[in-house]
Amino acid sequence: MKNKKIIIAGGTGFIGRALIKYFAPENDIIVLTRNVNDGSNNSFAAFNLDNALKKNVKLVEWNGKNPGNWYKEIDGSNVVINLVGKSVNCRYTEKNKREIFDSRANATKILGEAIHNATAPPKLWINAASATIYPHAVDKPNDEYVVDFKNDFSVQVCKLWEQTLFEQRTPFTRKIALRTAIVLGKGGVMMPYLNLCKFGLGGKQASGKQMFSWIHMEDVCRIIDFIWEHNEMEGIYNASSPNPVNNQTFMQTLRNVTGNKIGLPAFRWMLEIGSRILGTEAELLLKSRWVLPTKMLEAGYMFNYPTLKGAFENIIHKMPKKSYQLFR
Repeated sequence: MKNKKIIIAGGTGFIGRALIKYFAPENDIIVLTRNVNDGSNNSFAAFNLDNALKKNVKLVEWNGKNPGNWYKEIDGSNVVINLVGKSVNCRYTEKNKREIFDSRANATKILGEAIHNATAPPKLWINAASATIYPHAVDKPNDEYVVDFKNDFSVQVCKLWEQTLFEQRTPFTRKIALRTAIVLGKGGVMMPYLNLCKFGLGGKQASGKQMFSWIHMEDVCRIIDFIWEHNEMEGIYNASSPNPVNNQTFMQTLRNVTGNKIGLPAFRWMLEIGSRILGTEAELLLKSRWVLPTKMLEAGYMFNYPTLKGAFENIIHKMPKKSYQLFR
C-alpha cells in the first residue's frame, strides 16, 4: 500500500502502533484517539517515531461514539481500520462487561455512519474481531467455515462486534472482520510470558493441552496490505498462523529460544487464584483456541512467520537479554 490515506481508530495500542510504523513510511496515517493532548499516553513520544515518520502521522481526537470534526478525515480516505475495544483482560463484572460490549459496538456504529455519509467513502473497512469466537477445541481445529458457536460472554462479545459491522450500510466500501489470534511481537502478551520464563516459572499452564493460536505482528500488518491488494476479499477472515501449538509446546519453545532451562508448571488452581489477584479471568489462559486461517490461505496469502520457533527467534533477537534472562 503506497500513497494512501489510512484511518486507524484506536491506534495507540499495541497493534495500532505496529500498524503505524509499518504503513507510515509510504502513507498518510490518521489516528483517531482520545485525549490527544495528554502526553502521558497519546503524545508522539509514546509512538517512538522518528522525525521522518512523524510528518506522515496525524492524531485526531474522537470519543468513539459521537460525530465530530473527525468525520472529515473519513471522507476521501482509502482504508479505515478499527481496533477500538476495551480490553477483555479484566474481571468480568457487570460494569466491565457493559463497557466491553459498548466500546466495540459504539465505535463500529459511528464509523459506519461516517463512512455511509462520506461523499468519497473509503474502499476498504477492516474491523478488528477475535478468534475467541470459536468454541473451546481440543479434538479438531476451527476455521472461518465453522458456524457452531457457544454463547458464553466472550463469544457474545465477538458476535455483537461482527454483527454490528455487517449491519452498517456502506455499499461502496467492502468490509472485513479480521478474527485475530493472539498477536506476538515486541511487547504486548510476550512480556508476561517472558517474565515467567525469566524467573523459572515458564512451564505449562494447567494441563498444557489447551491449544494456543497465535500470529506474528508482522503478518498482521502484511495481511492488511494483502487484503487491500485483493479486491475480491470481503467478509470474515482469520488472522492466525497455520501452525498453532498447545500450551506446553508454546512454553517449551519460548524457554528454548530464550535459553531458560527451568520451567515450573502452574496448576489450574494457581491460575484461578492468580487471575483474581491480578484482576483478570483464568479463561484467558485455559480456553483452547485452535484456529486455522483457511480462507486467508485460499486467497493466496503466504505467512512470513508460519512457525512459532521462527516467530520467537525474530522477536527475541530485537530484545535485550535482561528482558528474558535473569542471569545474563
